[in-house]
Amino acid sequence: MRKWAAVIAIFLGLVFLPQFISTYYVNLLALALIYAIFAMSLDLVFGYMDMPTLGHAAFSGVAAYAIGIFSKDVLAVFWLNFLLGIGMACVVAALFGLLALRTREAYFFMITLAMAQMLWGIAIKWRSLTRGEDGISSIPRPYLSFLPWSLGDASIYFYFVLFFFIIASIIMYIMVRSPFGHVISGIRECEQRMRALGFNTKLYNYIWFIIAGCLAGVAGNLLVYYNGFVSPADVGITTSAEGFLMVLLGGPGTLIGPAIGAVVIVLLKNIISGWTTRWLLFIGLIYVLVVIFTPNGILGLVNKFILKKRVTT
Repeated sequence: MRKWAAVIAIFLGLVFLPQFISTYYVNLLALALIYAIFAMSLDLVFGYMDMPTLGHAAFSGVAAYAIGIFSKDVLAVFWLNFLLGIGMACVVAALFGLLALRTREAYFFMITLAMAQMLWGIAIKWRSLTRGEDGISSIPRPYLSFLPWSLGDASIYFYFVLFFFIIASIIMYIMVRSPFGHVISGIRECEQRMRALGFNTKLYNYIWFIIAGCLAGVAGNLLVYYNGFVSPADVGITTSAEGFLMVLLGGPGTLIGPAIGAVVIVLLKNIISGWTTRWLLFIGLIYVLVVIFTPNGILGLVNKFILKKRVTT
């Protein structure tokens, strides 16, 4: 009961908070929610499948490029482009999964990184399509005729992002609580046992991996509309590493933990980058400290504190 009360309180806070903060922080909050979707989709792979990856940005980045290319060069129809972005993320996840899921642990980590870097190279070299290192700029935010407001307004775009954040969160919550999610957890704990029980473990992992890629595509769609720009950095290792840190900081295998980690990292990144251009150094330091002192993340610390308090009382 307390958990649901906290969820409702957070939801109401997100709904009303933009009315009391400046436009800068509204934009920052929207960005945090976008990265929360990305981090939670990564948690489906890292936390629930126990497969660390540094290639997750490939899915969000491909979706962003799909929207950028079609919006600028083909047809600027929101729902068509949005679905195309998710579809492209699914296709890339399906291709990645065919190769990467044949391996485990460090090999999976390296293969996903290598394939993502291949896409990064394509994004740089295929200048006629991707504009190379310059990226695709001036990507307009969608115009929705059924809405009386413009998504160019910071508060309206925040609510637009919030809508997709809620939908994505519900989908992922249902996934991890469903029989499908329990099978994935069983495969994580002991794949041989699940195989002996008659489950096609490779197929389960493959479908789960593709769904995670599709949800990362949703984050990529929202991010390209937020920035109005997409570049090779969006499919590169830095973006994947940031998502990985968000999951570690919040607590893998929890969903809500990576969402918290995303909010913390986005806030820290913007605060630190205002002080120095070497903000990546501080992000790296945070990563080291998290691994050493809080291997279960912020949520793990909170749960440990609550459990300790219950024992003492």
